[in-house]
Amino acid sequence: MSLKDKLITILVTGSEGQLGNELRALSSNFPYCQFLFVSKKELDIADPVKLEKFFSGHSIDFCVNCAAYTAVDKAESEKEQAFHINAEAVGILAAVCHKNKTQLIHISTDYVFDGSKTEPYTESDKTKTLNVYGASKLQGEEFAIQNCRSTIIIRTSWLYSSFKSNFVKTMLRLMQEKESINVVNDQLGCPTYAADLALAIMRIIKSGNSRENSGIYHFCNEGVTSWYDFAVSIKELSGLGCEVNPVSTDQYPTASKRPVYTALDTQKIKSAFPVVTPHWKDSLQKCLQLLNK
Repeated sequence: MSLKDKLITILVTGSEGQLGNELRALSSNFPYCQFLFVSKKELDIADPVKLEKFFSGHSIDFCVNCAAYTAVDKAESEKEQAFHINAEAVGILAAVCHKNKTQLIHISTDYVFDGSKTEPYTESDKTKTLNVYGASKLQGEEFAIQNCRSTIIIRTSWLYSSFKSNFVKTMLRLMQEKESINVVNDQLGCPTYAADLALAIMRIIKSGNSRENSGIYHFCNEGVTSWYDFAVSIKELSGLGCEVNPVSTDQYPTASKRPVYTALDTQKIKSAFPVVTPHWKDSLQKCLQLLNK
């Protein structure tokens, strides 16, 4: 039976973040789906009693978990909170999904890798974390798979959107406030437009073969760049006059150690599902057009 033959109920947790907002923006394009968007205030995924009650009141086919602790530097001093949200809560949610025959789609990060490679990371590459945030997200992956075998984990990187705070919006603000800014040029990765990730998730759900293809996947936009070159593109595409200066990571110390290379290989997700990965510059242009409106 095609998924289009029945109404699909999709729970989106952490719905007030970048990805949750992008899924909400897309939702009207999927009339055969019933979306349940919940914020942390409306549904705490770390509370098994409230989760059970919520799930028993709805027949949920998919749960897209966008809830996460994402303050990478702050996590170094808030380790307990990072692990509570990114690991323990994910395990609880996964167990409830399994019990209710709901497929969990959980969002993870490129920071599960230490950045020692010089070519894009595949799903089979060995994980090794450099910071608390990465370690908490890695444990979340493990708990999700342990507690719900049909889980799909999507690792993504350098996420930005027209919603909420992110690198693109921060750069736009700083470039309008200052004559010059410094941006690190020795950390390489793949910027990812959250709208592209949201569409990929919906195409996975729509495919009808997501349960047979459970497991870990990588999704990001095409092309590898540095934070500096990403910032230069934001400046050029926005027509701003601010000077952008390249600096090394050593010149810009942060509380959390960052991996120097986290480009992700997306062949596996494109082979399993009808998803597309536009080039990061094309997606950046789309996002900037929205922001400039």
